[in-house]
Amino acid sequence: MDVKVWMYLAYLAVSIGLTVWVARALARNGLVFLEDVFADKRLADAVNSLLVVGFYLLNLGYVTVAMKESGPVGTTSQALEQLSMKVGWVLLVLGALHFFNVFALGRYRRGRLRQQAAAHPPLAPVGYLPPQGGARPAHPAPAGPTPGQTPPAPPR
Repeated sequence: MDVKVWMYLAYLAVSIGLTVWVARALARNGLVFLEDVFADKRLADAVNSLLVVGFYLLNLGYVTVAMKESGPVGTTSQALEQLSMKVGWVLLVLGALHFFNVFALGRYRRGRLRQQAAAHPPLAPVGYLPPQGGARPAHPAPAGPTPGQTPPAPPR
């Protein structure tokens, strides 16, 4: 077999192995993050599965498109150099996809938390606060002076 064919086989083996390993690690460890983002375990499981499928499709599609080497590969050292470039690009694509997903999900999570905070005011309305220093009276006091008291003098 030609050196180029061996390079292609090594490239496919390394790239597919890396893609499977990264996808499994992200699916296993990212589930906790997704449960926090969506606040629903079933939805987090479903999104996790969809992200894994999309991850495989994008990465394996990139691996197959980037496999072709147009120039001649005559020596083993040239094959290793080309192989390292190709695997390096695969790793960069894997990292970029990972950071994009984390960024997008983080923005979604912040928006959801902001909506939840806006739905619940931080303090109860003033009219409903109990009076300070004692129990709440059973009946509200009348607005004017109590019987037997003289009204306060008007200001001059």
